[in-house]
Amino acid sequence: MKNITLGILGGGQLGRMSAMAAARLGIKTIIYTPEENSPASLVAYKTILADYLDEISLEHFATQVDFISYEFENIPVKTVEFLKKLKPVYPDSTLLEVSQDRIKEKTYLNSINIPTAKWAAPTSTGDILSTLDEWKSDEAIIKTVRFGYDGKGQARISRDTNFDTLWSDFNGQTLIMEEIIDFSYEISVIVARDIQGKMVVYGPMLNEHENHILSKTTVPAPMDDKTANSALSMAERLAQQINLIGLLTLELFVTKDGNILANEIAPRTHNSGHWTIDACTCSQFENHVRAVCALPVAPIGRHSDAIMLNLIGKDIEQVQDHIALESACIHLYGKSEIRDGRKMGHITILK
Repeated sequence: MKNITLGILGGGQLGRMSAMAAARLGIKTIIYTPEENSPASLVAYKTILADYLDEISLEHFATQVDFISYEFENIPVKTVEFLKKLKPVYPDSTLLEVSQDRIKEKTYLNSINIPTAKWAAPTSTGDILSTLDEWKSDEAIIKTVRFGYDGKGQARISRDTNFDTLWSDFNGQTLIMEEIIDFSYEISVIVARDIQGKMVVYGPMLNEHENHILSKTTVPAPMDDKTANSALSMAERLAQQINLIGLLTLELFVTKDGNILANEIAPRTHNSGHWTIDACTCSQFENHVRAVCALPVAPIGRHSDAIMLNLIGKDIEQVQDHIALESACIHLYGKSEIRDGRKMGHITILK
């Protein structure tokens, strides 16, 4: 295999774990990020510190790499459009653009027959009330169309909500209104697809959240085969329809009556797939690197059941309880400052 250098936009823990997977394949990684001492920079071959819209730095970055990918979905689409004129960028900007805008995301999913919760795009407080009337509901979720994650940029509303204050709090941002789903549990499916169209799939995984942040993932998800196969089929359909090269994650609700509804698309490796590093012969990170570097994806080879525990903020102190256990695999991200809600690492417990 010829020498390959992969450029990664973003310096967070997902980039870090991708860089570590790339190193196993003899692939160098160059991180492009505005953040000094980022988790990915600590393990990569090289880092370029610059703004995502700095075209001079972007061009310099592109001259040093063979392929480019990204590790979080809030990279400006303009950045990817500029870079793909210089080097291959995977996944394509189409997927990035769809995943950055909740209205485009829901519209696209529905267009390929992947069901979602009911949704609307209110442009006034009156629209919110009329939509509640139409849905025969007293409550809903209001979210910003862009840049919301881990519970940020959203609010649960009812007919008693002061909508004028709510509208003011969102400060003119474009909003989406979503039906509140009476779900039994949340799952995710991760798909990697290579340049030849071959796919491998991880999951479904059962996900549990605290304060809107993933806290625990269990694999395999305790669910019947019919529901699991439906979830896998939805993720595969999405990957095929959008002509994925790389890796994506589809987050889903399983309702109490057994239906599956898509929640969000993540055009990247995902927190719910961290267990794959220890429980599979080929992790989500390695298959991501393989796919975006025009290499064939590999069978996942899951050899163990697993539980993944996120270490959020002061949860990192739990490491002392696990570090001597035979079944616990410790992963710390090299972040020096502990903050509430900050992902500091994870522990995978093999079963």
